[in-house]
Amino acid sequence: MHPTLDIPTLASCTSCRVVEDKSNYWTAVVYFRHRNGSFLRVPQMANHHTGPGLMNGGMTVYYFQPRAPTKNLTVVPFKKGFRMTVGHPSRRSLNGVDPGLTEAKATSFRCFSDPLVIGEDPPASGPQDSVGFPREMCSAGVRSNIYFSQCWDGVNLDSEDHMSHVAHPSGEPSASGLQFFGTDCPPSHPVRLPLLFLEIVWDTRPFNDLGMWPDDGSQPFVFSMGDPTGFGQHADYVFGWEGDALQRAMDVCTLGDGIITNCPVLTVQTMDEMNTCRLPALVPELVEEQYIPALPGCNPVQPGPLSATLSFPCDSAPSTTMPPPATSSTPPAIVTPPWTVCHEGPGSEPNVPGCDSIPTATTTATGPGVDI
Repeated sequence: MHPTLDIPTLASCTSCRVVEDKSNYWTAVVYFRHRNGSFLRVPQMANHHTGPGLMNGGMTVYYFQPRAPTKNLTVVPFKKGFRMTVGHPSRRSLNGVDPGLTEAKATSFRCFSDPLVIGEDPPASGPQDSVGFPREMCSAGVRSNIYFSQCWDGVNLDSEDHMSHVAHPSGEPSASGLQFFGTDCPPSHPVRLPLLFLEIVWDTRPFNDLGMWPDDGSQPFVFSMGDPTGFGQHADYVFGWEGDALQRAMDVCTLGDGIITNCPVLTVQTMDEMNTCRLPALVPELVEEQYIPALPGCNPVQPGPLSATLSFPCDSAPSTTMPPPATSSTPPAIVTPPWTVCHEGPGSEPNVPGCDSIPTATTTATGPGVDI
């Protein structure tokens, strides 16, 4: 995707709640490795407070603005052509990684053993959290937590490694032990960007049977690039908001409650519209809905602790190819999570959208300066 392309004009729809957001957000997917050695893709499910309606997988995307005691509270939106990555797909341990660095907790997991206990601690800091895959069974699911860098060199929209043009903030950790909030950008990357944060919820409930887990009792999940540790969790971002929509949202929508209908300068769409915005399979390869003998592509499982290496050629890898799947506009089955995604009433609940907050038809933004 060339950086000169204008993504909003190329996109015909978006799977985001906000119609103006045509950005690309990507993460690796998770597979369950059965004790017989075969793999099954782990479904994704709707996150807490993402209703009304159930998302067909996907992720929750947050744009946080800096807050005190950060000295410079001036934040600029991402620009056309901007892109970045976070995480290291070849990492298989934290050996050599300073645990005091912000980077050490940029990606993590939260283990849900009780669907009613979300956890009050910031992601990557609570007793439910781990940097690698949880080692215990998480009966209600597992959530990925991913913090992108929020400091920019102010010049380069990208870099060769897709990371060097951005950096995490520095400074004294907060009481939670994190440096993502309330800290300042280093002199090398002085321009503050919104803190982009992703949550992806994996429905691990179908695998809550220890008889399916490895004989040695180790955890059975593996990322699609062959990572059974979780330390290689990573994500990509390509900016694609329409016009000045992100700037307007940053100027006006500062409540911090996460309820998108409280942001009058953005256009919201229904969950049905979100779920039907998808591409058919583009590669004729069996990757989900049944057990496969190997991970798709050339991705043998590499447990580490040394960093993983590229594995070419792939002659020894079992084939997962199949005839091209039939094109269908019908979304796959939607997973029902073990929690509610909106507040049914009466009244309202802080930071939780009402189940009647999104009309049956797309709601258009209103207010000054809106050009939809």
